[in-house]
Amino acid sequence: MTKWQVDVETHDAFENLLSHEWLRGVVLLTLTSEDASKSIGPPLQQSNPDEEYTMGVGLVIADDETLRTLNREYAGDDEITDVLSFPFLAENDEPQYHALSSEEEFSFIIPDPKDGPPISIGEVIVSYPQALRQSREANHTVQREVALLVTHGVLHLLGYDHGTPQEKAIMWKRQDAVLDDVFRQEDP
Repeated sequence: MTKWQVDVETHDAFENLLSHEWLRGVVLLTLTSEDASKSIGPPLQQSNPDEEYTMGVGLVIADDETLRTLNREYAGDDEITDVLSFPFLAENDEPQYHALSSEEEFSFIIPDPKDGPPISIGEVIVSYPQALRQSREANHTVQREVALLVTHGVLHLLGYDHGTPQEKAIMWKRQDAVLDDVFRQEDP
């Protein structure tokens, strides 16, 4: 059985604009809209179904410059983007210690889920100013745009992609279903 821990960090400038509880709820709805533990590969698939594991997801609400810097460093694109996902587990990962290194030799260490504290499947980082601009262009609330971006980012952590028309159709259908669930709940 999988329990989820969602850690939310908001840059100071945006601290009072979105509820951390609501943001956690969006992540959890995305994770639980399907059996997410089956989407993240062998570490959980090979485990005893009666054992309880705590898996984690990090969410950061940041500014344009943070997203631009990360986009430049990790994707090679020197431009602002709305959301970035950093999956820490790949589909073929073994249930052991893992590290993903950047060009700067910084590593994320991912422990085996049987070793105790949460094993993080990854982190999603959203630009609040970009979400605000996009919400105005789409003529909907910034909360809806942030929910879309958070859902999109978490789906990437679960292995969804939109590189082909077929992948995009599947991912967009999943996003729409999660957003319907989010906005059936109380308003943020």
